[in-house]
Amino acid sequence: MAPIITRSEEGHVLRNARWGLPSPPKYHSKSGIDRGVTNVRNITSPHWRRWLGLDNRCLVPLSRFAEPRLGKGAGNAWFELVDDRPAFFAGIWVPDWTSIRKLKDGETTDDLFAFLTCDPNAVVEPIHPKAMPVILTEVEELDVWLGGPWSEAKGMQRPLRGELLKIRESE
Repeated sequence: MAPIITRSEEGHVLRNARWGLPSPPKYHSKSGIDRGVTNVRNITSPHWRRWLGLDNRCLVPLSRFAEPRLGKGAGNAWFELVDDRPAFFAGIWVPDWTSIRKLKDGETTDDLFAFLTCDPNAVVEPIHPKAMPVILTEVEELDVWLGGPWSEAKGMQRPLRGELLKIRESE
């Protein structure tokens, strides 16, 4: 569970949601378990397109994030902004989704979310060459992500400028 910010007719709403959007059905286990997808990259996929509208966009506050280092047992590299500006992952959320995440819990209904990802910037790429989360730091970016048409919001799927991010020396 983590805090997310969504929009409503009354304004912005802070709520808790479970990390991991519904997986495409072909990835569910034979017992019906859907562990969820924590990162969304392919915004052209029909599976994700249905949740890219205004009602399903969210912001996920962050202070730092981790990416796995290459090599078995190498652990995580932690990243943080170089200053104390507010930062948010661009997220997608799905409210009231019923699924089985863990067999012992059975079927549950949860608000779910995941991060949008993009190509890595020069700081993240040596650690994780495939992708990094979309990070928004400017008020205008937040406004576009939460309230703009998809034609503008999809432009947010780009790496954070490298000079704004650093590897955290210790965790």
